[in-house]
Amino acid sequence: MSESSQVRVRFAPSPTGFFHIGSARTALFNWLYARHVGGTFVLRIEDTDKARNTDESLRVLLEGMRWLGLNWDEGPEVGGGAGPYFQSQRADIYAAYRDRLLASGRAYEKDGAVWFRLEGERYTAYDDFKKSEVEKVRSKPIVIEDAVRGRVERSEETDFVIFRNTGDPVFHFVNVVDDIEMGITHVIRGEDHLSNTSKHAELFQAFGAPLPQFAHIPLILKQSGPGKMSKRDQGALIEEYAKRHFLPEAVRNYLCLLGWNPKDDREKMPIEDIIEAFDFKGINKGNARFDERKLSSLNTEYLRELPVESFAWLARPVLAEAKVLDEAADEDYLQKVLKLCQPKARSIEDLPDYLAYFFREDFTQDPKATKKIAGRSDFTEVLDLLVALLSDVEPFEVPNLEATLQAAADAQGAKVFSWFPVLRFALSGQSGGPDLLPMLTVLGKDRVLARLARSLDAAAH
Repeated sequence: MSESSQVRVRFAPSPTGFFHIGSARTALFNWLYARHVGGTFVLRIEDTDKARNTDESLRVLLEGMRWLGLNWDEGPEVGGGAGPYFQSQRADIYAAYRDRLLASGRAYEKDGAVWFRLEGERYTAYDDFKKSEVEKVRSKPIVIEDAVRGRVERSEETDFVIFRNTGDPVFHFVNVVDDIEMGITHVIRGEDHLSNTSKHAELFQAFGAPLPQFAHIPLILKQSGPGKMSKRDQGALIEEYAKRHFLPEAVRNYLCLLGWNPKDDREKMPIEDIIEAFDFKGINKGNARFDERKLSSLNTEYLRELPVESFAWLARPVLAEAKVLDEAADEDYLQKVLKLCQPKARSIEDLPDYLAYFFREDFTQDPKATKKIAGRSDFTEVLDLLVALLSDVEPFEVPNLEATLQAAADAQGAKVFSWFPVLRFALSGQSGGPDLLPMLTVLGKDRVLARLARSLDAAAH
């Protein structure tokens, strides 16, 4: 077994709510590092909070992980040799480790709880916060060589609880025990856990276990203003992007850039390239600010590069739900429409409004376009001319359309592009959209002439 293949990382979420974008980024960085070095990515569920853990939250978490393509090597629904992978199923393991500390004198019972005893010189100090005297310890500082933060020196000054008086173990204890039992070699987690590291290091040492390599990654800040992005902030939940039909590849790519840089100014990268380039040296120390506009822009880039067959497969249910097309809609026609619209489409969720007129005759007319274009003094004159010109075009293809319209414009001393806004509005009710002449060929001659006639009739009344 190579040294790199012995690397074991873990993502240990609590299923108490939704799948937060910060948690997803932590899972992603662990997954990337495991894939980069050929190691093992473990998914461990910290479900000891009985009051808040729900099956629905677990389902959302697992679905979100799979949606992002973060397949785990060991964990729920996969198995592995270091299970169980739910903390609620590991009570006997925690009790055994507790008893080891009690037997060695590194733990003691007080007020119904079990406390971890720090080693060092003890003294009494006044606690300004609690307004009382407390016993403190002058212990040797814990030094961590963090792979991202560099040298970090911290120390604990008071003993701390490892089992509550309810008999339940606390986060710090189970976190360390699980990492020892599961052979975790690298702990990659958010910078907000840095303050826990000295407690965890004390526990590792008390059990005679080697410290894992810590790597505390930067926080994700909300889009505007100070503070860490929370579940209440817009754009903070992975399931939002799945429901809005973002491409998971785009979301994953963007998450990679929140705190990591390939050092070559690339942003849009295939996941294989990211895996190859990912290492701790590329992780930034400064916090990353979330920017949904940048994510949307990256999603648009991915969308425009999809094979049209894939684009159609993703778009059809969205268009059907919006009642733009029915299940029996012709696939060839749908793909022609999407191929035409793809270069300018921004997102799948916007497609119903963007291309409804290709499938429906009761399409909406943009009020601004109505005022600006249908209000032109030459509106009906241009429509009459277009009907006459387009009626004679055969076959109804772009080169013939272009030649016919340009010849007529030259003969009249007009600019052909001055007619295009009227033509587009009559056909779509919009002032913008995909390339106009290809749009005519996709709609077809009969539909184009019928819509021009209908616009003329509406203008006359």
